[in-house]
Amino acid sequence: MMVKVKRPNVKLDRKKIISAVIILLLFSVILFIWLRPEVKPEEYPTVEVTPVGRADVEVYGEYVGRVRAQQFVEVRARVEGYLEKMLFEEGTSVQKNQVLFVINQEQYKAKLNKAMAQLKKDEALALKAERDLNRIKPLYEQNAASQLDLDNAIATYESATASVSMSEADVTQAEMELGYTTVRSPLSGRISERHVDLGTLVGPGGKSLLATIVKSDTVLVDFSMTALDYLRSKERNVNLGQRDTSRTWDPYVTITLADNSVYPQRGLVDFAEPQVDPQTGTFSVRAEMPNPGQILLPGQFTKVRLLLDVREDAIAVPSKAIVIEKGGAYIFVVRKDNTVEKRFIELGPEIENKFVVERGLAVGENIVVEGFHKLAPGMKVKVTVPVKPSGESKTE
Repeated sequence: MMVKVKRPNVKLDRKKIISAVIILLLFSVILFIWLRPEVKPEEYPTVEVTPVGRADVEVYGEYVGRVRAQQFVEVRARVEGYLEKMLFEEGTSVQKNQVLFVINQEQYKAKLNKAMAQLKKDEALALKAERDLNRIKPLYEQNAASQLDLDNAIATYESATASVSMSEADVTQAEMELGYTTVRSPLSGRISERHVDLGTLVGPGGKSLLATIVKSDTVLVDFSMTALDYLRSKERNVNLGQRDTSRTWDPYVTITLADNSVYPQRGLVDFAEPQVDPQTGTFSVRAEMPNPGQILLPGQFTKVRLLLDVREDAIAVPSKAIVIEKGGAYIFVVRKDNTVEKRFIELGPEIENKFVVERGLAVGENIVVEGFHKLAPGMKVKVTVPVKPSGESKTE
């Protein structure tokens, strides 16, 4: 008896295998796409740039100064006597020729009256001597009087006229002394407290200083500059204390008050010492400053800021954009293809967080002002410009 063996369906199994392989491949592709790392675009460091331009740059120097009055006058008694009156309020403003003090006048009036009386007596004697001379002259011409009589008459007349001149001088002196008993202000300004009390003997035999007057509607500010500042100013043909009509500017000063506020008025340098103090290496400079509101008080110290020079059409860049090291100073310049270049430059003076660049930069070039610490020469960067007032920024 023969047994029949059933053979499997090969065609059907092959189809299943192919389907399974296809499904596995699709799953592998999907899994590969899903699990593969995301390729990010290349990122460049972001920097802030500003273009290089030209402008007039003002160069200042800062010093310590002292304010003093334009005029300081001591009011003194020129004649001796007892002080009778004081006709002003201490610490107030007084005007020129205003009466301040009155000294006892009795003795000076008496002296003037005596001098005037002596003058009248001498004038009378001189008149008599002139009449006698006029009578002697014709008699002498007629030989009725001797030469001795004529000489005596001439001598008497000349002596009498000399006595008149002396008496006139005595009267003038007595009038002056009487006038000195009324003490007037020699200038307009502010007067101090009185230095003597009423009833005090003042003048040559006593205390002569009565008060002081300060003219401070214009003050002087004194400060010292170094010899190096002088040399630098000479290099730019700036002569401190001398007016130069060829310049469009003058060396002016501003000062800072005790509360760190800036005084609104400006002063001009009107004097510079022609020699340097060998002990300090400095020379004295003086500026004249308006003081209409009497804000500045003589004797106070203040900070002085002096305009030393104006660098016309200079290139100035922010100090924060410059790197200073032993080899010199350099700055990063962004080229047109947004790559950076390390550029060494020659620096001039620093003014208000900016450096004047003497050499190494050209107008129109873009320099990096923020983000240069992460740069290397030749690196490509993403450029932004400083934020505009509207709050917008521009990106290249």
